[in-house]
Amino acid sequence: MKSRDTLIRLKKFQVDEKRRRVTQIETMIADFQRMSVDLEREIQTEQERAGINDPSHFAYPTYAKAAIQRRENLTRSADELKGQLDEAKAALAEAFEELKKVELLDERDQARERAEENAREQADLDSIGLMRARIGAVA
Repeated sequence: MKSRDTLIRLKKFQVDEKRRRVTQIETMIADFQRMSVDLEREIQTEQERAGINDPSHFAYPTYAKAAIQRRENLTRSADELKGQLDEAKAALAEAFEELKKVELLDERDQARERAEENAREQADLDSIGLMRARIGAVA
């Protein structure tokens, strides 16, 4: 039984690790999206200040060009993280299934052990009852 308990603890640890990884990726995606929205606002502000909205215009603000590039990089990174998130969620689901299998096996073994113990106790009680019946019949 000790090895099964250790296995259950290991599987729980693996599930927790995978859950933390999913949460970490989701947080990073949210941060990237928030930063992208902030950059979009800065780009709009810079364009309004310069009065030029066309990035190909020779006088387009350099800061706005750099912000557009950063925003595109953040968007690309968030998209890549979404792929990793899907993989991490699949790994979490698999780890959770493995944990449930081990827990079900453990519950089945415990139920079998309880049934065996109950059968032993019943056999002991039956033998005590037989002895009392014999003693009562002899007396």
